Amino acid sequence: MSLFNTKDNAIDEAALGEDYTKGSSHMLDALIVAGIVVSVLIALFVLIFATRPKPASTGEVMNVWAYELHTTTSGFDANGDPIPVENFDRLLVFANVTIHNQSDHPLILKDVQTNVTLPDGIHSSVAASETDFKRLFVAYPQLGALSSNPLNVAATLQPGETMTGTIFSALSMTKAQFDARKDLNFSFAFRYQPIFALTPKDPVQFPVLQAPLNDPAQVKGLGKDKQPTASSLFQ
Repeated sequence: MSLFNTKDNAIDEAALGEDYTKGSSHMLDALIVAGIVVSVLIALFVLIFATRPKPASTGEVMNVWAYELHTTTSGFDANGDPIPVENFDRLLVFANVTIHNQSDHPLILKDVQTNVTLPDGIHSSVAASETDFKRLFVAYPQLGALSSNPLNVAATLQPGETMTGTIFSALSMTKAQFDARKDLNFSFAFRYQPIFALTPKDPVQFPVLQAPLNDPAQVKGLGKDKQPTASSLFQ
């Protein structure tokens, strides 16, 4: 009886060894397949990102400053007749930006906007032209420290050229609304190119002025007849 038991045990041990060998072979096959799949995925990843065209332009927002502006209408029309007084709250936003043309052809800048996302949606304002940028500081000399080097918002950048300057926009909102924003970015539209946006890396600064921003018609040394060109920035 023991002889039969010995034979049966030998057969069982051989079967177990065969099953173990088969299991190891299956695991090896699975590892090989997994390695092939990973290699293919890596190759596809490299191929996609290596051949994807880079954007024509890049840039950076270095600093952003904002100032509150509350204005009240005079209560009289152009003929001197009384009309209802109106109040307006605006936020003057300045951003120092750098734009670089990394393409092999000229880029024509046609539009720059400041975009603020509030709970009710996106509020945008087109950046002022160089002419209007300079007019602003005639009406508000308190902002004189920001008057130099405006960004040419109608510039043509040659291949490899970099442009740095300050853009200005006026947004119809209060500081409290601005502080509740979900996002802030500056978008640049070049002709025949997709619009690209830059987000500031640092918090927006609210510098304290030595004198508050008044209605431009009340700025010392300026007559009302000189104000329409400056105040037109905020229409």
